[in-house]
Amino acid sequence: MQNTNTFKVRGMHCASCAATIEKTFKKTDGVSLAEANYGTESVKVDFDASKTSPEALSQKIQPFGYELIIPTAEEMHMSQSEHATHLGLNQSKTEKLQELTSLKIKVLTAIPLAIVSLVFMTWDILAGYVLVPQMSTMVKEIFQILLPLFATYMLFYVGKPYLLGLYRFFRYGNANMDTLVGLGTGVAFVYSLATIFFRSALARYINVDATYFDITIIVITFITLGKYLETRSKLKTGDAIEKLLNLSAKTALVARDGTEMEIPTSEVVVGDVLVVKPSGKIPVDGVLVDGHSYVDESMITGEPMPREKNTGDSVVAGTINTSGTFTFRATKVGSETMLAHIIKMVEDAQGSRAPIQALADKISAVFVPVVLVLAFLTLGLWIAIGTSHLGFSKALADGLTSFVGILVIACPCALGLATPTAIIVGVGKGAKEGILIKDAATLEKLHTVNVVVLDKTGTVTHGKPELSTLNNVSSESDERIIQLLATLESRSEHPIARAILTHAKEKNISVLSMNNFDALKGKGVGAEIDGVHYFAGSARLVEEFNINFDTHSFASQLSEGKTPVFLTTKSAVLAVVFVSDAIKSGVQDAVTQLHKLGIRVVMLTGDTQKTAEYIARSAGIDEVVAEVLPEDKLATIVDLQKKGNTVAMVGDGVNDAPALAQADVGIAMATGTDVAIESAGITLLHGDISKLVKAIRLSKLTMRGIKQNLFWAFVYNIVGIPLAAGLFYPLFGWLLSPIFAGLAMGLSSVSVVGNSLRLKTKKL
Repeated sequence: MQNTNTFKVRGMHCASCAATIEKTFKKTDGVSLAEANYGTESVKVDFDASKTSPEALSQKIQPFGYELIIPTAEEMHMSQSEHATHLGLNQSKTEKLQELTSLKIKVLTAIPLAIVSLVFMTWDILAGYVLVPQMSTMVKEIFQILLPLFATYMLFYVGKPYLLGLYRFFRYGNANMDTLVGLGTGVAFVYSLATIFFRSALARYINVDATYFDITIIVITFITLGKYLETRSKLKTGDAIEKLLNLSAKTALVARDGTEMEIPTSEVVVGDVLVVKPSGKIPVDGVLVDGHSYVDESMITGEPMPREKNTGDSVVAGTINTSGTFTFRATKVGSETMLAHIIKMVEDAQGSRAPIQALADKISAVFVPVVLVLAFLTLGLWIAIGTSHLGFSKALADGLTSFVGILVIACPCALGLATPTAIIVGVGKGAKEGILIKDAATLEKLHTVNVVVLDKTGTVTHGKPELSTLNNVSSESDERIIQLLATLESRSEHPIARAILTHAKEKNISVLSMNNFDALKGKGVGAEIDGVHYFAGSARLVEEFNINFDTHSFASQLSEGKTPVFLTTKSAVLAVVFVSDAIKSGVQDAVTQLHKLGIRVVMLTGDTQKTAEYIARSAGIDEVVAEVLPEDKLATIVDLQKKGNTVAMVGDGVNDAPALAQADVGIAMATGTDVAIESAGITLLHGDISKLVKAIRLSKLTMRGIKQNLFWAFVYNIVGIPLAAGLFYPLFGWLLSPIFAGLAMGLSSVSVVGNSLRLKTKKL
């Protein structure tokens, strides 16, 4: 049986780690796909359960220092912490905080040692230029005792992960960022130690007064500080899921056997009737059965105004009741709730990889081995060429400086973080705005869209008839006209009848009692109300009763595709109301904003050409394709793509699913069908078309952030490696100290994460 799972990975600290895990899994029998993501420290694996298992996969990578975090059966129960444990988030969060605390302790103990070392190094350099007095013999001897002790502590305690990386390289041939740092600082330490213990033997070949303990101390301090800052920053990139998790109510007030009882949310079952009091969180999804209130859904939808809820309206887990008490029946619980679905969708998207990341992945995969070769080659060239110009002692010293500098600065971490951190923040920001993004590839593709195709019903319009116009030609009040119509239509199941009844309910107009009700096939309905026989129906009633009534005055409404309903007696027309599928608020503004982004807007509909043209004209839509079947919608998308367009399709129905799947980017309205949502790469909560513009802007901002990150990640290495290698030494005498290399390496990762976090402050 084929399984697809995403696991958190313990021990994944760099892009090379991700490459190693991927490579190992892809070689494993039964694994068809492996995608490791350094930004989320997770791996997505497609595997045949009959050939391998999560436990077996974890064992495959354990020799390299990694381990899959596999939820236990107990953790898989969907309790209050269901979302977190199911997604592997609580455990990861706890471990991350523990790692952060451990790193903080190491940094706090390392910084004083680094400062002492820095003082000694700076004093020694300045004294060489006669800028400060020479150190006294006693002070020098104190430093010569302290520095080896400091370096030993730094290398074997603070720098233990780097030594383990070096060990795994020699043991398994697996190199990563830890290997580079471990090799560089280890060589500096061993060389310095050798000059102390074998001083007399080495004095004839090298300058035994030059040691590099300070490099070991300060480099490890800077790199550990960089890791600490990076870990702290990365925790902030994933706070969107944490905030969503915190929306869950811990308990629910359930009405059972005539009494109210408070139970854990995990024990609520479908069909339970729950009570929600003012300021209470809604624990599960459901439908109101009694009461009236306003519910704050901003945490899920991004909309600031509370929504009015009446009997029959749906409520969503995690939202907050702001006013009255109401009861509702649970329809979805546990992992089936919209909140659980949103969390899973956000996590999957944050863990997915954008196509733009492919280049960075390829470079990261070969980066460490290439750097190792380059470092040893540089050391060899310094000794081979530098000896004749500088002398062996000086050439070896500078060669070691370059060797360590290259190993330290050439970290692919910034490169590995460039794309995933921006995706994590972008997807999280989208979720807060009510924009659910299925994967990173969709987010990347969206910024290239130049044609947006909108389905009419449910996307541009509400998808249900509404009473839009009342033309009262009688002496009766408008309220009386609506009351008569609602009474006549109260026994009809026709969508137009429901529109009239809904309008009456919104106006708080009650229906009257009636007698002798009669359904007139193909014409309408009739009944006796307050002793008068009234009729409601189409123009055929007017014709049948031979009522002299001029319908030309309503030609404009008819041309707009509105459906007329006549209220008559047998002798006169009392009123005409028009029912239509009204355009959603915000559509015109959304189309205007799309035009400003240089995007052409096309509307597809199975409705008549005349109605479609009116709606398109009202909304400012560029082009209309009317009277189409589902296969025609698909053909329209294909035709637009053949013309070189990148097409986004927005729809909500089953008939939109083929077109949504065919489009470069499929966007579904959350008010639509499950089939449409499954076929789409993006879902807009509450069917709000204005979120479409925000989604495109989000895509553009995220892609801009990724490109900026990649630029800086490449710049650090393109400039840093040649400088560390001594390429500019013959021309300018420039040689990058490993100390500054360590600082630059730490700053590169922190700057990339920081740049990604800037996206949180951007207004969509």
